[in-house]
Amino acid sequence: MTPRIAVLLPCYNEGTAIAQTVAAFRAALPDATIYVYDNNSRDDTVAVARTAGAIVRTERMQGKGNVVRRMFADVDADIYVMADGDATYDAAAAPALVDRLLDEQLDMVVGSRVTQITAAYRRGHVLGNRAMTGMLAQLFGRSFTDIFSGYRVFSRRFVKSFPVLSSGFEIETEISVHALELKMPVGEIETAYFARPEGSESKLSTYRDGFRIARTIVTLYRIERPLLFFGAIAGLLSLGVLALGIPLIVTYMHTHLVPRLPTAVLVVGLAILAALNIFTGLILDTVVRGRREVRRLAYLSHRAPGGDDRRSEAVGA
Repeated sequence: MTPRIAVLLPCYNEGTAIAQTVAAFRAALPDATIYVYDNNSRDDTVAVARTAGAIVRTERMQGKGNVVRRMFADVDADIYVMADGDATYDAAAAPALVDRLLDEQLDMVVGSRVTQITAAYRRGHVLGNRAMTGMLAQLFGRSFTDIFSGYRVFSRRFVKSFPVLSSGFEIETEISVHALELKMPVGEIETAYFARPEGSESKLSTYRDGFRIARTIVTLYRIERPLLFFGAIAGLLSLGVLALGIPLIVTYMHTHLVPRLPTAVLVVGLAILAALNIFTGLILDTVVRGRREVRRLAYLSHRAPGGDDRRSEAVGA
């Protein structure tokens, strides 16, 4: 049975590039259904996308994460191809990404961006990409070479088990974490990355999104590794206890007096806070394990990509 393929294109003010993007994916995947999800565009994105032959829908809540949540909830397919509507991703590579997903029964294939055009990448985004890639490798033991790529192919069981909690451009990080956290089979293929067409402007901000990246790193450590996060806080507090407490103990051993009572009270307070952080980390670590089990069960409730086809072939043989 031929798998149903849906191409998902989140858009915001992409009237200049969306027709080119839709046409490119139509040529690459002629049997796919192409959806354009508009996110309150102020230009002619909706009209141009409809004229190009895409199914156009609207998400009123601003932010790419909100759009992805809506797309994943509404669209029913076996394979999902997600890209941006700015004509920067190589649509011609889509069949190779889909074939890799089906042949190896993967749940996600990332189109890792490769470009020789300086204007296509910003230095701040490259640094943020490297920082997040290294952080995920520390957290999960593996990562991707291009953590912020918006060009991805998903299986149905990935999409329907992914809760989508992000609201903005940090959605790519959340997608990667979902795959790594559940130990899904994933892959990467290098794909060309182009500069935007003339008249199309990037919605990213180096400093604002850089702050979001830093905040996401801290949040991920807190959510995914709470024992490590709160244990680090407890360690810092314990250092304060030792630095302030040892002189008090030495003085008490010699004089049997506590001359700096406020300092002693501070030391006790810091020790209590350190203990509370340790217990918080232990409790939240148990909660994270339970949440991960629930996600895994939701993931396993859907068949693997190409699984039914392979079973049919085995029976026919």
